[in-house]
Amino acid sequence: MPVPRHVAIIMDGNGRWAQARGQPRTAGHKAGVKPVRSCIESCIRAGVGALTLFAFSSENWARPGDEVSSLMGLFVEALDAEVDDLHANGVRLRIIGDRSALSVRLQSRIAAVEARTAANTGLQLQIAVSYGGRWDILQATRQLAARCASGALRPADIDEGAFAGALALGDVPDPDLFIRTGGEKRISNFLLWNLAYTELYFTDVLWPDFDAEGFGAALDYFASRSRRFGQTAEQRKGSA
Repeated sequence: MPVPRHVAIIMDGNGRWAQARGQPRTAGHKAGVKPVRSCIESCIRAGVGALTLFAFSSENWARPGDEVSSLMGLFVEALDAEVDDLHANGVRLRIIGDRSALSVRLQSRIAAVEARTAANTGLQLQIAVSYGGRWDILQATRQLAARCASGALRPADIDEGAFAGALALGDVPDPDLFIRTGGEKRISNFLLWNLAYTELYFTDVLWPDFDAEGFGAALDYFASRSRRFGQTAEQRKGSA
């Protein structure tokens, strides 16, 4: 069965999961830590090389202040609680997004965890925090423009490969499979460039209830797809 090299997930439905149980939205975010562990374990078992999780978008800063503060505190707690297991399992962790918007404390914890796992060669785990696809494209454009202005790069040399390399996920393959929980059917400014040929899988299951079985169903969906990348099915068979 074909296995995606890279899976990207929008972890949606934490707040609705909590509200359905008469609990504050923050309780749903805390409950959402367990399926993160489950997905990491499932990726390792299945042989998936990279996993990118959308934890907090650039638009999420507009949410109520107490919810944002709780989420930022949860990020710090999760980094501290999970780093030992991630490191022991050979996972390389990186945080992608606009770090300038994060607190000094959170930036410090991110740097420490990234440094500790940087040499690991197992699952490449990216957590998108304060991230937006349009921000990603803009920062890549500015980076390439600065190189052109300094004379280090010629505008004529900017091709798709050069642009992709300047994006936040420039050192991992584009996602083969995108998963969104919670019932919504949109990509919500997530990895706009990278999802060009990604298989899209949507489920009504709210994120805190998304388990290994749910992840397996997404992998089965991916295996059932015919991925042609603009070619005919006959051409793809001939190149296989």
